Amino acid sequence: MLGIGQTVLLSRAGAGVGMVKSMGQCRRQVGLDLTGAGRMRTLCGMLMRANEYERAFEGWLAENGVRYVAVDQGRRSMLVRNRIKTFDFLVYPGGVGESEADGWWGPDRPSVVVVEVKGRLFKGSTLGGRPALQCWATVEDVQGLLAWQRQFDEPGERARAVFVFAYRFELPVVETDGRQVYEFGGHQYMFYAVAVDAYCRSMKVRSSRWGTVMLGAADFRRLAADVRGILTDSEREGLRCLTGTV
Repeated sequence: MLGIGQTVLLSRAGAGVGMVKSMGQCRRQVGLDLTGAGRMRTLCGMLMRANEYERAFEGWLAENGVRYVAVDQGRRSMLVRNRIKTFDFLVYPGGVGESEADGWWGPDRPSVVVVEVKGRLFKGSTLGGRPALQCWATVEDVQGLLAWQRQFDEPGERARAVFVFAYRFELPVVETDGRQVYEFGGHQYMFYAVAVDAYCRSMKVRSSRWGTVMLGAADFRRLAADVRGILTDSEREGLRCLTGTV
């Protein structure tokens, strides 16, 4: 059985459909193990993960007891010939029954969430006054997440794909306007999720030359939600959409 934070190793044979099948088997086996060997595997995996934003989000997942499977960073180069861009995590949301998160997810709360982490630097000194937050991605990112969402989605076991925008504060002191932040590696972060299908419907071109897209400030505030409210068994105030607050 895979423990929390178990890393999935991707091989050449595992690319494409083969990878989907093996990952599908993994998601049915993920168990919650925050002590002993499970915690050690999680810590080792975080140390090996090169992207600081991904390490921070993985730390948040582990500390909040959220079950997840991470894609092994060292094997991603083997998937160059795969047409579908790889993702970062498979996450298994906590909570059952009705909640505010169900309203964000829509009629079908997912059993598994495909996550692509997008790290962005927040250079401001306050989150008050509705500051604009960078939320751009590439067209390849969007197409890849939509494809994985279709691959994992099954009757009775729904899958959703999201961008998790991880914002690291550049300044040591930032007025958070009441929002909770996560401290990791000497820095402060906050994480907001946007469902890829909603992102796709509202995105606009940022750069034709570089193949990048983005959400307008109003659309981002409307569509983004604090990850605590949609991935954990948090209290009702855990879900805090950005509408009217940023």
